[in-house]
Amino acid sequence: MSKRFDVDCELAYELAGPADFLFQLHALDGTDQRVLSESLEVEPAIRVHTYEDPAVGHRFTRLSAREGPLRLRYRARVERRPVPRDPAAAEMAITELPDEVMHNLMPTRYCESDLLSHASIKLFGELPRGHARVQAICDWIHDNVDYQIGSSIATTTACDVFRNRAGVCRDYAHLAVTFCRALNIPARLVVGYALFEEPPPDFHAVFEAYLGGRWVMFDATRLSPVDDLVRIAMGRDAKDVAFATIFGPATMTSMRPDVAPVAS
Repeated sequence: MSKRFDVDCELAYELAGPADFLFQLHALDGTDQRVLSESLEVEPAIRVHTYEDPAVGHRFTRLSAREGPLRLRYRARVERRPVPRDPAAAEMAITELPDEVMHNLMPTRYCESDLLSHASIKLFGELPRGHARVQAICDWIHDNVDYQIGSSIATTTACDVFRNRAGVCRDYAHLAVTFCRALNIPARLVVGYALFEEPPPDFHAVFEAYLGGRWVMFDATRLSPVDDLVRIAMGRDAKDVAFATIFGPATMTSMRPDVAPVAS
């Protein structure tokens, strides 16, 4: 069954000098969702270049701005058609995995699956394989890691989260991805616009595990229904899916990544 959502995202910056920006704000047009309409406004009026990564379909927006204020507003209507979840979805043998998911088995900067291999096997190695084991990973993280805003920084890794037992959505997703990869389950980070009962002023990070021949989405934070997440991007870890990369002296002054369901 399809659902429709309206995205209304506004970002504001103050620039102390010239700066270049690379944004990932556009809703993904593909996989289990379709962009019906969208617009991007930038103040002051400057040249904006948007391009698509053909390998994954992510859209990036580049711009250069002078000293002073900068404001972006991205709006879209998106239709989501989530695939029904299969609790019996199985893990796949390495020899059966498609070539394009193999890199989602490897350790990365924020997901040190090699370093957490022993812990992953000790915690989850004897559990029934498949969807149930990935769900058990989510349950363990939810029960053992405290959701604390300000408890992590941009360089916090899965090992840090495992040691400190605190983090935010990005940290929960990194740890889940790391546990999965250590168990030879391909996993990747997903970011997007999410519905919250008490909205934090931020984008939301969840993860997907490759089960039964397809990607299945999970959220260890339990903050928002995964079927209501409007995707922006998927990647190996946070460095692939940053909503903004800044080259120059710019400070964010406000962020409002809102999304709301469209009444049927």
